[in-house]
Amino acid sequence: MMGAMPAGAAEATGQFNVQLTPLPAAPGGIGQYRLDKQFSGDLVASSGGLMLSGGDPAKGAAGYVAMELVTGRLAGRSGGFALQHSGTMSGDGQHLQIVIVPGSGTGALASISGTMTIRISGKDHFYTMRYELPAAP
Repeated sequence: MMGAMPAGAAEATGQFNVQLTPLPAAPGGIGQYRLDKQFSGDLVASSGGLMLSGGDPAKGAAGYVAMELVTGRLAGRSGGFALQHSGTMSGDGQHLQIVIVPGSGTGALASISGTMTIRISGKDHFYTMRYELPAAP
């Protein structure tokens, strides 16, 4: 169980579909992909972004970074924000950090902050987003 959330904090949960489209390799042979997602549940949104990857996933040792722009509706408010990903996998396990980029909120989601976790079960993708959003004006 996660610790208590600070005052003004909230949690959004649901599922998402993701499509990765390979792009030409970046300099040095780094893998490059177009990210497209559809979120459902507490966050009803779509996103687009770019992912870079390196290492050898087939051997269980790799890493990726990504930036995606999410646009939709959260807690009855419309707007957008950017998510920044940093993930690695190795013999020590998998480590993933996803944060809402400071200053990226737009529309009624301006000033949003927080983090997201994802869980994959088979082919199904789930998210939990812990966020803070100032009261609506």
